[in-house]
Amino acid sequence: MAFGTFSVVTTEMMPVGLLTSIGSALHVSDGTAGLAMTVPGIVAAVAAPLLTVGAARLDRRLVLTGLMGLLAAADLLSALAPGFPVLLVARVLVGVSIGGVWSIAAGLAVRLVRERSAGHATAVVFSGIAVASVLGVPAGTLIGDLIDWRAAFAVMAALSLAVATAMAVTLPRLPATEAVRLREVPGLFRNVRLRIGLITTLLLVTGQFCAYTYLRPVLEDVSGVRPGLISTLLLVYGVAGIAGNFLAGATAHRDPRRTLVAIFVPLAAAELLVPVTSGSPAGAAALLVLWGLAYGGVSVTSQTWVLHAAPDAREAASALFVGVFNVAIALGALLGGRVADGAGPTGVMWCGGALAVLALLNVAVFGGRGTGARTRPRA
Repeated sequence: MAFGTFSVVTTEMMPVGLLTSIGSALHVSDGTAGLAMTVPGIVAAVAAPLLTVGAARLDRRLVLTGLMGLLAAADLLSALAPGFPVLLVARVLVGVSIGGVWSIAAGLAVRLVRERSAGHATAVVFSGIAVASVLGVPAGTLIGDLIDWRAAFAVMAALSLAVATAMAVTLPRLPATEAVRLREVPGLFRNVRLRIGLITTLLLVTGQFCAYTYLRPVLEDVSGVRPGLISTLLLVYGVAGIAGNFLAGATAHRDPRRTLVAIFVPLAAAELLVPVTSGSPAGAAALLVLWGLAYGGVSVTSQTWVLHAAPDAREAASALFVGVFNVAIALGALLGGRVADGAGPTGVMWCGGALAVLALLNVAVFGGRGTGARTRPRA
């Protein structure tokens, strides 16, 4: 399942390192090319609850295998896209796969291990996200620089097909344990603690992808980084992200609120200070380490918050979380595109940092509410 999250996140994030190449090859601006990030985010937000309900009675192994096969097809279509509209169609399919894989896999980790290992198991599944930043996005960027951006998507198509095969062979039978009905999903918003976690996730992830989607133009135009070093700096960012994922996973199961506060402070600082490193690749690299270390723990900690808030409705709550997370990715990429086209690359960093500060304030001020409303999980 960690390889599954790695594959969907690598595919989703691939345009970050290839944005300039895609825009140039398909004759669109950087802001328009950013729609390749916006579209799958919106689709994943809708697909997550619908797939959770529609596949409520199906074996989770079969569902995950099918979704990974769909991802492979979407990557292949991206590699062969003759124009930007066809690429967007492929990204719609990517969004469907993201919404299903993430919402289902997030709640399955606790079914594969003993209860005392639940926190570590969740961190392992979500390590695929951090490893995607370390190996996936930089490797895709490097392949794009050495060969062509289409080759990067072709490689992901082959990898996704291999992961689908591995899931079919190695995962045990995972019959559905929750009969989720669509009308039950909106009712979860009445859970105060869950609602606070979702709002925090929306603010933070919107800010993250407002800034991160346009990181390459910022590094090139503001920090003076040569194009050949971009993949190296993204690798540095990702290595820090893996460390952040496991550091946060070790503490989030005990106290997700305190862990989030510890994450948000350096994250906001890094985003706000990147524009200050004008002409300084070394300064930009140092801030990317801090940024990666902080953001690496966001997914596992936010997901842990959600599972703690709704222990008797794990898959439904996870579907909501995935929906909000991907709406935030779409909003962030869209907002960043408008800011980048209007105020330039520096503006996306100020915007992202400001939203991270708002997320920090939300957790610090309201994060303690609803702690007594948790219910015991069903047997």
